[in-house]
Amino acid sequence: MDLHSKQLWRKTAFMGVFLALAMICSYIEMLIPFDFGIPGVKLGLTNIVVVLMLYSIGTKEAFCVSVIRIFLVGILFGNLIGILYSLGGGILSFLVMALLKKGNHLGCISVSVAGGIAHNIGQILIAALVVSSHYVLYYFPVLLIAGLLTGFLIGLLAQELIVRLRFLTEKYHE
Repeated sequence: MDLHSKQLWRKTAFMGVFLALAMICSYIEMLIPFDFGIPGVKLGLTNIVVVLMLYSIGTKEAFCVSVIRIFLVGILFGNLIGILYSLGGGILSFLVMALLKKGNHLGCISVSVAGGIAHNIGQILIAALVVSSHYVLYYFPVLLIAGLLTGFLIGLLAQELIVRLRFLTEKYHE
C-alpha cells in the first residue's frame, strides 16, 4: 500500500470515528430530559464534535460530518420534519462558525456561542416557514438566551478537548 492510500484510509477512519461520536452525542442528547419547560431547547452536544473538527481537522471535513450526521440521525431516530429543522439550524450554525473561525479574530468559545445562536435562528426560520406564521418569531428571545448559554458551555468543553486531543488530531494531518 502506497503512502497516499495509507493517508486516505487514515483520514476515512478518522471521519468515521468523528461521525460515530457525533451520532452518539445526538442519541445521548435525545435521552436527556433537558428542556426546563422550554420546548426546543437542547444542549447541542453534537456541536462539541463539530467545533473540535473545525479547529483540529478542517472545515470541509467538519461540514461533511455535520450534514451526514443530520441525515443519519434523522433517518434512524427522527423524521423528515426533524431533518428539515436540523438542516436549517445546522447549516446556518456551521456557516457562521466557519466564517468567524476563518477570520481568526475570535476564540473557540465565541465561535461556539455564535454557532448556538445561529442554530436557533435557523430552526426558528424553518419553523416560521413550515407553519406559515411569523408568530413563532416571538419565541426568538428565549432561543437567543438558550443559544448563548449552551453555546458557551459547548465552547468551553470543545476548547478543552481541542487541547487534550491535539496528539490524536495531529495524526489526521500526517
